[in-house]
Amino acid sequence: MNLVPPRARAAAVLCVALLLTTAGCGDDGDAPAASVGREWKEPAAYTYTLESTLGERSLLGRFRVAVRDGEVAEAEGLDDSARRLVERSPDQVPTIGDLLAELEGAREEDADKAEVEYAADGHPERITLDWEENATDDEALYVISDYAPAAG
Repeated sequence: MNLVPPRARAAAVLCVALLLTTAGCGDDGDAPAASVGREWKEPAAYTYTLESTLGERSLLGRFRVAVRDGEVAEAEGLDDSARRLVERSPDQVPTIGDLLAELEGAREEDADKAEVEYAADGHPERITLDWEENATDDEALYVISDYAPAAG
């Protein structure tokens, strides 16, 4: 026996459809993934691989990074560009927290694109920035792989 009148059932279906349709709307367009990432807390020690591309900046290339006590403890350049940066300016190699801070800064400055994609465990896997869509070489793309919290 169905106790829900047809009109109420139709209204409920309409509300659910409307919620699903508008769920993707908003400033960052990735609200479900963003909420997962906001739950992620950067550990004091971990390792990750960073591939930094796009734009004209010094932080370009592929890096293997070890973080201890919230700071970059070791950075290895995995390609020529990254090796040059590590030799010249090792302090420019970021932690994942530094990358998230850059993302937040871009959002606060109303960048045309400031997007992040998160892994199932909540850590960011891809950060895409473009401060001005019509400008050349102000973009940044960070791809984070091989993330592993340090045993402790």
